[in-house]
Amino acid sequence: LTSLSQSMAGCNLSPVQMSTGVFLWRTLGRTKLLPSHTLGCPAARTEWYRNFWWTPRLFGVAPIKLHMPALSPTMEDGTILSWLKKEGDPVAAGDALCEIETDKATLTMDADDDGVLAKIIVPGDTKNVPINALIALMVPEGEDYTQVEMPTETGIPSAAADTPTEAPRPAPTEEAPSEWMSMRHVAGGKGQVDLSPAVRYLVESNRLDPALIVPSGPHGRILKGDVLRFLAGDPSAKRQEAALPAPSPPTPVAAPPPPPPPPPAPVAQPPVPPAPAEEDEFVDIPHTSMRRTIAKRLTQSKTTVPHAYSSIDCEMNSVLRLRKQLQGSGVKVSVNDFIIKAVAQALKSVPEVNAQWTGEAVQMLSNVDISVAVATDKGLITPIVTDVPSRGLQNISETVKELAGRARIGKLMPQEYQGGTFSVSNLGMFGVGQFSAIINPPQACILAIGGSRVQVEPTEEGHRTKTVMTVTLCSDSRVVDDALASKFLEGFKENLENPFKAALL
Repeated sequence: LTSLSQSMAGCNLSPVQMSTGVFLWRTLGRTKLLPSHTLGCPAARTEWYRNFWWTPRLFGVAPIKLHMPALSPTMEDGTILSWLKKEGDPVAAGDALCEIETDKATLTMDADDDGVLAKIIVPGDTKNVPINALIALMVPEGEDYTQVEMPTETGIPSAAADTPTEAPRPAPTEEAPSEWMSMRHVAGGKGQVDLSPAVRYLVESNRLDPALIVPSGPHGRILKGDVLRFLAGDPSAKRQEAALPAPSPPTPVAAPPPPPPPPPAPVAQPPVPPAPAEEDEFVDIPHTSMRRTIAKRLTQSKTTVPHAYSSIDCEMNSVLRLRKQLQGSGVKVSVNDFIIKAVAQALKSVPEVNAQWTGEAVQMLSNVDISVAVATDKGLITPIVTDVPSRGLQNISETVKELAGRARIGKLMPQEYQGGTFSVSNLGMFGVGQFSAIINPPQACILAIGGSRVQVEPTEEGHRTKTVMTVTLCSDSRVVDDALASKFLEGFKENLENPFKAALL
């Protein structure tokens, strides 16, 4: 350092600059050589200084880069809804920095280090931010955030960079009109008028004389609009008879005088084409990240998974009576809670259905986690009720309500909707009698629940009424064949029709 100070004696630096550390000696595992004249010294000096680094005042503070995280396995890009911190705000590890809308939910991005938020590169309300894109910069504690060094990479490629620049059009030359005219069709008739294909079609289809139409195009050409105005009866589009050029006198020939001309026939008015119908109005609704992911996964499921469908009717009288008794005791549960519990019990009895296809093997799953379809404004999402066989009806009911409530406002955590071994989709509450669902890979099955209906059944004493519900099992034929699907549905029906025997409580 002493030799460095002596070498820098000829530089244009004040004692204050030297004492405040305008220069910094660091060994960072690499070598940087700077000529003396770049350091403010006379250009005649030729010394070079090894491991010499400028201070942040000159080079800027080394930033801590924040990239777009992958908050779900299927996430390819996301939307930064808003920033919860402003530039210059101190940040502690674990603090929420911004809200990000993924393909499934709205989550927060937390800080991994302490520091100061120096620069927001991608502002709030920015859509389609790809994973690993640079979105912000931080600096360590104690550093001046206004002196952060800006990297060359940016968060989102600009649209101008992706759009190829249109080549300038060449200026028209004198030969251009003749070349353009050579592409035109010349209609036979009076005056050999130059017509384009569209104009020629209108003239010939309506049996018009082009010489009667006032042209408005360049070089006296008749345009399509001129013909349409002529057909509509616009006076400005018609030539006056006096303005028509007089025909050239015919060559005299020896012939008898022509007979007197017949009286002029009334000229038929050219037909007026109907006015073009107004275009239908429409509104474009931009796709959200969640909607794009749903479309992609549903298309993948229907095109790559062989779906098979099996339906069965279940009598609901016992479940409805038990539900009424529980409500009298202050326990509020829904029919859907009974269905989830009955599915879990059936999966324990037929574990081959609780499996998934991996390409290399069929994986038999030991845990029974039921994905329950929930409709939201942004699309369908399936929060998971874990370890259902060990839960009671009331616990299942409370868990489903809590998960569905947070799903509708986009506050589910990734582990609460990723995974699951079996799905249940219930449209009976919307009046749908029966339907087929689409499998959610890598799961092998989804049970579609229809609405209940009352049926009359004949008996020895006369007849009785019963409430019946139709369910449809949609299964992956590679994992669950028809016999296995029938066995599962029989077990599910037995559990639902005999809730006490199946220990659904």
